Amino acid sequence: MSITIKEIGESLKRAGMLETIPLCVYGQNSIPEDAVPMVSIDPCAAKAMFLATTDKNIPPLYMGQDCLKGVCMGGITWLGFAKKISPYIRYFVSTGHENFREGDAEYLKASPEIFDKFKESIGEITPPGKYLVVRSCDDFPEEELYTEGSDFRSVLCLGNAQQIRNLCSLIHFRTENPFQSIIAPFGPACATMITYPAHMAQNTPENAAFIGPVDPTGNSWFPTDYMALGIPLDIAMDMCHDLEKSFAVKRPEVAYPSQNDLKLD
Repeated sequence: MSITIKEIGESLKRAGMLETIPLCVYGQNSIPEDAVPMVSIDPCAAKAMFLATTDKNIPPLYMGQDCLKGVCMGGITWLGFAKKISPYIRYFVSTGHENFREGDAEYLKASPEIFDKFKESIGEITPPGKYLVVRSCDDFPEEELYTEGSDFRSVLCLGNAQQIRNLCSLIHFRTENPFQSIIAPFGPACATMITYPAHMAQNTPENAAFIGPVDPTGNSWFPTDYMALGIPLDIAMDMCHDLEKSFAVKRPEVAYPSQNDLKLD
Protein backbone atom coordinates (compact mmCIF):
# COMPACT_ATOMS: atom_id res chain seq x y z
CA MET A 1 0.00 0.00 0.00
CA SER A 2 1.22 3.48 -0.87
CA ILE A 3 -0.30 4.95 2.28
CA THR A 4 -0.72 3.59 5.79
CA ILE A 5 -3.95 2.69 7.55
CA LYS A 6 -3.22 5.43 10.06
CA GLU A 7 -2.89 7.98 7.24
CA ILE A 8 -6.21 6.84 5.78
CA GLY A 9 -7.89 7.27 9.14
CA GLU A 10 -6.34 10.69 9.68
CA SER A 11 -7.44 11.85 6.23
CA LEU A 12 -11.02 10.71 6.71
CA LYS A 13 -11.17 12.28 10.14
CA ARG A 14 -9.83 15.54 8.73
CA ALA A 15 -12.13 15.46 5.70
CA GLY A 16 -15.21 14.89 7.83
CA MET A 17 -14.01 16.92 10.82
CA LEU A 18 -15.00 13.83 12.75
CA GLU A 19 -15.10 13.77 16.52
CA THR A 20 -15.35 9.99 16.41
CA ILE A 21 -12.62 7.45 15.69
CA PRO A 22 -12.43 5.85 12.21
CA LEU A 23 -12.25 2.08 12.54
CA CYS A 24 -10.55 -0.39 10.23
CA VAL A 25 -12.08 -3.78 9.48
CA TYR A 26 -10.01 -6.81 8.52
CA GLY A 27 -9.68 -10.54 8.79
CA GLN A 28 -6.87 -12.43 10.46
CA ASN A 29 -6.12 -16.04 11.30
CA SER A 30 -4.78 -15.16 14.74
CA ILE A 31 -6.04 -12.90 17.52
CA PRO A 32 -4.17 -9.59 17.90
CA GLU A 33 -2.35 -9.52 21.23
CA ASP A 34 -4.25 -6.54 22.61
CA ALA A 35 -7.72 -7.49 21.30
CA VAL A 36 -10.80 -8.54 23.28
CA PRO A 37 -13.90 -10.43 22.10
CA MET A 38 -16.47 -8.09 20.57
CA VAL A 39 -19.17 -9.58 22.77
CA SER A 40 -17.30 -8.39 25.87
CA ILE A 41 -18.25 -4.85 24.88
CA ASP A 42 -21.84 -5.58 23.84
CA PRO A 43 -23.87 -8.56 22.52
CA CYS A 44 -24.74 -6.40 19.49
CA ALA A 45 -21.74 -6.15 17.18
CA ALA A 46 -22.96 -2.86 15.71
CA LYS A 47 -23.34 -1.27 19.13
CA ALA A 48 -19.89 -2.52 20.16
CA MET A 49 -18.44 -0.82 17.09
CA PHE A 50 -20.36 2.37 17.78
CA LEU A 51 -18.91 2.45 21.29
CA ALA A 52 -15.42 1.84 19.86
CA THR A 53 -15.76 4.92 17.63
CA THR A 54 -16.60 7.11 20.61
CA ASP A 55 -14.26 5.75 23.29
CA LYS A 56 -10.52 5.62 22.63
CA ASN A 57 -10.05 3.36 25.64
CA ILE A 58 -11.85 0.44 24.01
CA PRO A 59 -9.22 -2.02 22.72
CA PRO A 60 -9.32 -3.77 19.33
CA LEU A 61 -12.29 -6.11 18.98
CA TYR A 62 -12.50 -9.52 17.37
CA MET A 63 -15.10 -12.18 16.62
CA GLY A 64 -14.57 -15.83 15.76
CA GLN A 65 -16.21 -19.23 16.07
CA ASP A 66 -14.65 -19.71 19.51
CA CYS A 67 -16.19 -16.57 21.05
CA LEU A 68 -19.79 -16.43 19.83
CA LYS A 69 -21.50 -17.17 23.14
CA GLY A 70 -23.80 -14.27 23.99
CA VAL A 71 -23.54 -12.62 20.56
CA CYS A 72 -26.79 -11.53 18.93
CA MET A 73 -27.95 -14.35 16.66
CA GLY A 74 -28.57 -11.90 13.84
CA GLY A 75 -25.01 -10.64 14.14
CA ILE A 76 -23.60 -14.17 14.06
CA THR A 77 -25.45 -14.79 10.81
CA TRP A 78 -24.80 -11.41 9.17
CA LEU A 79 -21.09 -11.56 9.96
CA GLY A 80 -20.79 -14.97 8.35
CA PHE A 81 -20.27 -17.20 11.38
CA ALA A 82 -23.53 -19.14 10.95
CA LYS A 83 -24.55 -20.62 7.61
CA LYS A 84 -28.02 -21.73 8.68
CA ILE A 85 -30.77 -19.65 10.23
CA SER A 86 -34.06 -20.61 11.78
CA PRO A 87 -36.78 -21.20 9.18
CA TYR A 88 -38.96 -18.89 11.24
CA ILE A 89 -36.72 -15.86 10.75
CA ARG A 90 -38.47 -15.14 7.44
CA TYR A 91 -41.65 -14.70 9.46
CA PHE A 92 -40.08 -12.82 12.37
CA VAL A 93 -38.64 -10.18 10.02
CA SER A 94 -41.98 -9.82 8.22
CA THR A 95 -45.44 -10.76 9.44
CA GLY A 96 -44.83 -13.09 12.37
CA HIS A 97 -45.72 -16.76 12.95
CA GLU A 98 -47.76 -18.29 15.73
CA ASN A 99 -45.10 -20.93 16.36
CA PHE A 100 -42.26 -18.44 16.85
CA ARG A 101 -42.05 -16.03 19.79
CA GLU A 102 -45.82 -16.10 20.15
CA GLY A 103 -46.27 -14.37 16.81
CA ASP A 104 -43.95 -11.46 17.58
CA ALA A 105 -42.55 -9.78 14.44
CA GLU A 106 -40.40 -6.83 13.33
CA TYR A 107 -42.54 -5.93 10.28
CA LEU A 108 -39.48 -4.90 8.29
CA LYS A 109 -40.55 -6.80 5.18
CA ALA A 110 -43.99 -7.02 3.62
CA SER A 111 -44.03 -10.81 3.47
CA PRO A 112 -41.88 -13.91 4.14
CA GLU A 113 -41.57 -14.39 0.38
CA ILE A 114 -40.05 -10.93 -0.06
CA PHE A 115 -37.57 -11.70 2.72
CA ASP A 116 -36.63 -14.91 0.88
CA LYS A 117 -35.90 -12.96 -2.29
CA PHE A 118 -33.89 -10.43 -0.31
CA LYS A 119 -31.81 -13.14 1.36
CA GLU A 120 -31.17 -14.76 -2.01
CA SER A 121 -29.98 -11.45 -3.46
CA ILE A 122 -27.33 -11.13 -0.72
CA GLY A 123 -25.65 -14.43 -1.46
CA GLU A 124 -23.40 -16.33 0.92
CA ILE A 125 -21.69 -14.33 3.66
CA THR A 126 -18.08 -15.26 4.44
CA PRO A 127 -15.82 -13.75 7.14
CA PRO A 128 -12.52 -12.31 5.83
CA GLY A 129 -10.52 -14.68 8.01
CA LYS A 130 -10.72 -17.00 10.99
CA TYR A 131 -11.22 -13.88 13.07
CA LEU A 132 -12.98 -10.66 12.16
CA VAL A 133 -11.06 -7.74 13.69
CA VAL A 134 -12.17 -4.14 14.19
CA ARG A 135 -9.82 -1.54 15.62
CA SER A 136 -8.97 2.16 15.51
CA CYS A 137 -7.09 3.30 12.41
CA ASP A 138 -4.99 5.47 14.75
CA ASP A 139 -3.29 2.56 16.47
CA PHE A 140 -3.29 0.06 13.60
CA PRO A 141 0.09 -1.73 13.61
CA GLU A 142 1.17 -1.77 9.97
CA GLU A 143 2.89 -5.13 10.45
CA GLU A 144 -0.63 -6.59 10.75
CA LEU A 145 -0.92 -6.13 6.99
CA TYR A 146 1.82 -8.68 6.51
CA THR A 147 0.68 -11.20 9.11
CA GLU A 148 -0.25 -14.52 7.55
CA GLY A 149 -3.95 -14.58 6.75
CA SER A 150 -4.46 -10.84 7.20
CA ASP A 151 -7.00 -9.34 4.82
CA PHE A 152 -7.73 -5.63 5.23
CA ARG A 153 -11.18 -4.79 3.89
CA SER A 154 -12.76 -1.47 4.88
CA VAL A 155 -13.03 1.60 7.09
CA LEU A 156 -15.99 2.65 9.21
CA CYS A 157 -16.78 6.30 9.96
CA LEU A 158 -19.56 7.59 12.20
CA GLY A 159 -20.61 11.21 12.43
CA ASN A 160 -23.38 13.73 12.32
CA ALA A 161 -25.32 14.49 9.16
CA GLN A 162 -23.03 17.28 7.93
CA GLN A 163 -19.88 15.25 8.50
CA ILE A 164 -21.20 12.20 6.68
CA ARG A 165 -22.56 14.36 3.84
CA ASN A 166 -19.12 15.82 3.30
CA LEU A 167 -17.44 12.41 3.35
CA CYS A 168 -19.98 11.25 0.76
CA SER A 169 -19.17 14.29 -1.35
CA LEU A 170 -15.47 13.41 -1.17
CA ILE A 171 -16.31 9.93 -2.46
CA HIS A 172 -18.03 11.60 -5.40
CA PHE A 173 -14.90 13.66 -6.15
CA ARG A 174 -13.87 11.05 -8.71
CA THR A 175 -17.14 9.27 -9.57
CA GLU A 176 -18.53 9.25 -13.10
CA ASN A 177 -21.84 7.54 -12.37
CA PRO A 178 -23.57 9.35 -9.49
CA PHE A 179 -26.14 6.61 -8.89
CA GLN A 180 -23.96 3.66 -7.89
CA SER A 181 -21.21 4.94 -5.61
CA ILE A 182 -23.07 5.29 -2.30
CA ILE A 183 -25.87 2.90 -1.34
CA ALA A 184 -28.25 2.72 1.62
CA PRO A 185 -29.24 -0.97 1.47
CA PHE A 186 -31.62 -2.89 3.69
CA GLY A 187 -30.05 -4.94 6.44
CA PRO A 188 -29.07 -4.72 10.10
CA ALA A 189 -26.64 -2.09 11.35
CA CYS A 190 -23.77 -4.60 11.42
CA ALA A 191 -24.28 -5.21 7.69
CA THR A 192 -24.01 -1.49 6.90
CA MET A 193 -20.94 -1.14 9.12
CA ILE A 194 -19.08 -4.34 8.22
CA THR A 195 -20.68 -6.95 5.95
CA TYR A 196 -21.35 -4.80 2.90
CA PRO A 197 -18.28 -2.49 2.87
CA ALA A 198 -15.97 -5.40 3.72
CA HIS A 199 -17.43 -7.33 0.75
CA MET A 200 -18.28 -10.30 2.93
CA ALA A 201 -21.59 -10.84 1.12
CA GLN A 202 -21.20 -12.73 -2.15
CA ASN A 203 -23.26 -10.31 -4.25
CA THR A 204 -21.98 -7.04 -2.80
CA PRO A 205 -21.85 -4.33 -5.51
CA GLU A 206 -18.37 -3.25 -6.56
CA ASN A 207 -17.08 0.32 -6.16
CA ALA A 208 -19.70 1.38 -3.63
CA ALA A 209 -19.70 2.72 -0.08
CA PHE A 210 -22.61 2.05 2.26
CA ILE A 211 -24.55 4.56 4.33
CA GLY A 212 -27.10 3.87 7.06
CA PRO A 213 -28.15 2.05 9.03
CA VAL A 214 -31.72 1.80 7.79
CA ASP A 215 -32.73 -0.79 10.41
CA PRO A 216 -34.98 0.88 13.02
CA THR A 217 -34.35 -1.87 15.57
CA GLY A 218 -31.08 -0.11 16.47
CA ASN A 219 -32.71 3.26 17.11
CA SER A 220 -32.83 2.61 20.86
CA TRP A 221 -29.05 3.06 21.10
CA PHE A 222 -27.92 4.69 17.83
CA PRO A 223 -27.87 8.51 18.24
CA THR A 224 -30.65 10.30 16.39
CA ASP A 225 -28.23 12.73 14.70
CA TYR A 226 -25.65 10.15 13.61
CA MET A 227 -25.09 8.10 10.47
CA ALA A 228 -22.56 5.40 9.64
CA LEU A 229 -20.50 5.23 6.46
CA GLY A 230 -18.79 1.95 5.60
CA ILE A 231 -16.04 2.50 3.02
CA PRO A 232 -14.21 -0.27 1.11
CA LEU A 233 -10.42 0.02 1.25
CA ASP A 234 -9.89 1.12 -2.36
CA ILE A 235 -12.42 3.95 -2.04
CA ALA A 236 -10.91 5.04 1.30
CA MET A 237 -7.48 5.18 -0.35
CA ASP A 238 -8.86 7.36 -3.16
CA MET A 239 -10.42 9.70 -0.60
CA CYS A 240 -7.08 10.02 1.15
CA HIS A 241 -5.29 10.83 -2.12
CA ASP A 242 -8.02 13.30 -3.18
CA LEU A 243 -8.35 15.23 0.07
CA GLU A 244 -5.84 18.01 -0.63
CA LYS A 245 -7.34 18.68 -4.08
CA SER A 246 -10.95 18.64 -2.94
CA PHE A 247 -13.48 21.11 -1.56
CA ALA A 248 -12.77 19.86 1.99
CA VAL A 249 -9.36 21.58 1.90
CA LYS A 250 -9.84 24.10 -0.92
CA ARG A 251 -13.18 25.46 0.33
CA PRO A 252 -13.56 24.55 4.00
CA GLU A 253 -15.81 27.55 4.61
CA VAL A 254 -18.34 25.94 2.26
CA ALA A 255 -17.99 22.42 3.63
CA TYR A 256 -18.11 23.54 7.24
CA PRO A 257 -19.71 26.99 7.44
CA SER A 258 -19.88 28.80 10.73
CA GLN A 259 -23.17 28.20 12.46
CA ASN A 260 -23.65 31.95 12.43
CA ASP A 261 -23.55 31.87 8.62
CA LEU A 262 -26.29 29.28 8.28
CA LYS A 263 -29.54 30.78 7.06
CA LEU A 264 -32.86 29.00 6.85
CA ASP A 265 -35.61 30.50 4.71
